[in-house]
Amino acid sequence: MQSRALLFCFWETKMTRNETCLLLGATGVGKTLLLKRLQKISLHGLGELGSPPSTLPTVGTNLTDLTLKKKKVTVRELGGCMGPIWPSYFKDCSSVIFMVDSANIAQVSSSCIQLLSVLSAEPLRSASVLILFNKRDVPCTMSLIEIKSLFRMDDIIASATQPITTLELSARSGQGLQEVLSWLESITVK
Repeated sequence: MQSRALLFCFWETKMTRNETCLLLGATGVGKTLLLKRLQKISLHGLGELGSPPSTLPTVGTNLTDLTLKKKKVTVRELGGCMGPIWPSYFKDCSSVIFMVDSANIAQVSSSCIQLLSVLSAEPLRSASVLILFNKRDVPCTMSLIEIKSLFRMDDIIASATQPITTLELSARSGQGLQEVLSWLESITVK
């Protein structure tokens, strides 16, 4: 009888545990704004997004639970300044969203190096990866072709062990937010 109770507790814990998605990227790419926008959409729908909420640079981590159509996902945002300790969070995640500021040309090469480090981490070998090119609403952004070329996205995708999806986004205007939620809904835990 005791083993049945233990088995039930294990099953119940396994069934109610949320998937965890890491949200990574350099400081100032828009991770916190994205998280606030996704949370609002998951609670109230895409209808009236309203004006963008104010944000501050994340020093540490933010945890946000998103309720999707068929599942719940916990998104753990790690501040850009925490880059050196990101690997300590890799073990417990099933997916990664990596954000790039497509309006900050000076930051693109360092973002590429960070991305390569994330993709080569052993605990993330089978995690689904979404690369978001944010700030598409800013007039001085590079075109998607330019930024993918600079990032060498074709080479990265060809050599990665993970399934990689890329999307354009404006967390400020709301462009691409529904696609991010659809991606989170579609990925499966391996």
